[in-house]
Amino acid sequence: MLLAIDTSAGTSVAIVDRDAGVIAEHSSHDTRGHAELIGTFIQACLDDWGGVVTSLSGVVSGMGPGPFTGLRVGIAAARAFAFGAGKIVVPVVSHDAVAFGAEGPVLVVTDARRHELFWSTYSGSDAAGLPVRTSGPNLAKAAELEHDVPGYDGYRLLDSGLVSAASLGLIAELQYAHGRPFAADQPLYLRSPDVTLSAGPKRVTS
Repeated sequence: MLLAIDTSAGTSVAIVDRDAGVIAEHSSHDTRGHAELIGTFIQACLDDWGGVVTSLSGVVSGMGPGPFTGLRVGIAAARAFAFGAGKIVVPVVSHDAVAFGAEGPVLVVTDARRHELFWSTYSGSDAAGLPVRTSGPNLAKAAELEHDVPGYDGYRLLDSGLVSAASLGLIAELQYAHGRPFAADQPLYLRSPDVTLSAGPKRVTS
């Protein structure tokens, strides 16, 4: 039993089980309200489930790619919940959830803002039903996507405004069941945040 959280695009929270499937899921396509929605969605999923937190095996965190501000809300929420519950954090690449169950080859695209897109390519699913990523995640100008993706015309485009936390959780269940490695526990921002700290103190002149 896993709690899954993703804020790489909209906001999505779910509780899934390898045998029972999707038990609860609450999602919003709003790309600006992650901080306001995340706690409400977690509580709603727990209420729908009706179980106890100690029954969870872990917390799945969508690691992006995603814009800095939105993505870090979900990762922070997953880590905080896992710490409080004494559970592990299971990192999963968010684009994998979009490609989950799709017949390949597919090109997954999500909004990176600033007229840019995050993209990954997939050849299909393996014997375990897990998506096989062949390239990415990468960042490209929206107007240049066709030129940046090798063999662009050979892919079916999946342009998603929301990453399903339920799909994210089911991927984690399958990865564990088949002994597959999880993603690295590092956010996939793919570019620097809009605001950065200066390298050192400003020089003062009289």
